[in-house]
Amino acid sequence: MEDRAPLLPRHQEAAAAAKSGGWRCGAAAAEARKVAHVALPMAAVSVAQYTVQVASNMMVGHLPGGVLALSASAIATSLASVSGFSLLIGMSNGLETLCGQAYGAEQYGRLGVQTYRAMVTLTAVSIPISLLWVFMGKLLTLIGQDPMISHEAGRYIMWLIPALFAYAVSQPLTKFLQSQSLIIPMLWSSIATLLLHIPVCWLLVFKTSLGYIGAALAISVSYWLNVFMLVAYIGCSNSCKETFSRPTLDAFSGVGVFMRLALPSALMLCFEWWSFEVIILLSGLLPNPELQTSVLSTW
Repeated sequence: MEDRAPLLPRHQEAAAAAKSGGWRCGAAAAEARKVAHVALPMAAVSVAQYTVQVASNMMVGHLPGGVLALSASAIATSLASVSGFSLLIGMSNGLETLCGQAYGAEQYGRLGVQTYRAMVTLTAVSIPISLLWVFMGKLLTLIGQDPMISHEAGRYIMWLIPALFAYAVSQPLTKFLQSQSLIIPMLWSSIATLLLHIPVCWLLVFKTSLGYIGAALAISVSYWLNVFMLVAYIGCSNSCKETFSRPTLDAFSGVGVFMRLALPSALMLCFEWWSFEVIILLSGLLPNPELQTSVLSTW
């Protein structure tokens, strides 16, 4: 059998392979830049929101004789994250699928309906959680926590209840904007919230009679400021003109569809958060719980 001539000379084959490999590398780099354009600002948003709580704990730690206050705020913040904030964040993740589908199908009016539906659902979920927080001090005592720390942690977490309802509104707004790749407005609002939170927290903690309770109140105030900034942007920006809609009764229908996505998303996130936050709760059972818990809160 005669040898057939190659379709391309050897040097051209090598050039074509190099060109193909370079194209793949270039495509991968382009995709990486697109992902980073969304992921990095979203990471900064999450860090800024978390830093609001960290800044409050830092302020509490500078109070005179603040070991008890710091340990109480640490346990209260941990329980608030475990029983409230993590649940709302996880449930709102179900909105990513619904809003993403609506935006991809160019059903822009559905984004607003899905967002309002999530707000209604998360607000309804926040009501029993807030009732749980009201009795959190007594529940901590029942499970063996130090009575003094339990009492102060119960007072602290009660002042976080407004922040819980602010989260029930801000998280759907975040997913609404994220589905449209409007990340930069969320970044600026989160940074502005953090910058405003620091002086507000300082004033409430050190310049009023509230003491460490002022740190919890400052968190609630800051989270609602973030909500107002997001609402102002959505209402005034031309970028949301097609997707923004007025609230309708449709927000109260189709909740079952949202819950089928929201509950599994919430469980996935909650199991991860609970594994970390339970450490601070267990520290309250150690000898000298005020010191142990306050140390872990700075870790």
